[in-house]
Amino acid sequence: MKRFLLWMFTWWNGSTLGTWVYTRRKGEFVGEDEAGNRYYRNADNTKRWVLYDGEADASAIPPGWHAWMHHRVDSPPEAYAAREWEKPHQPNLTGTAMAYRPPGSVLHAAPTTPGNPDYEPWSPE
Repeated sequence: MKRFLLWMFTWWNGSTLGTWVYTRRKGEFVGEDEAGNRYYRNADNTKRWVLYDGEADASAIPPGWHAWMHHRVDSPPEAYAAREWEKPHQPNLTGTAMAYRPPGSVLHAAPTTPGNPDYEPWSPE
């Protein structure tokens, strides 16, 4: 029951009821990426959308599908093979406990306050 209510009322957990109904009525399945996201378009190819598998994260769309979604290319991508210099996708961790906090930040695990600053403040004499 909880999963059904989350699916029905939250947009960040896949699709809402309205998106699901629109997809069933007007959507034409185009393809699926390696993450399980499913891509659709309408009959005249003016609208394109994605139903995320899990949490909605637009940065998780692979480059080929991103180009198709934004009408940069007309045909859906073939199987995508990442280059050796490309890193795997990592979610944006801003606002979470796993966010990057550089040394010297007040939110760093061990904040350091210099006892002897590297500068002397100017004061008019």
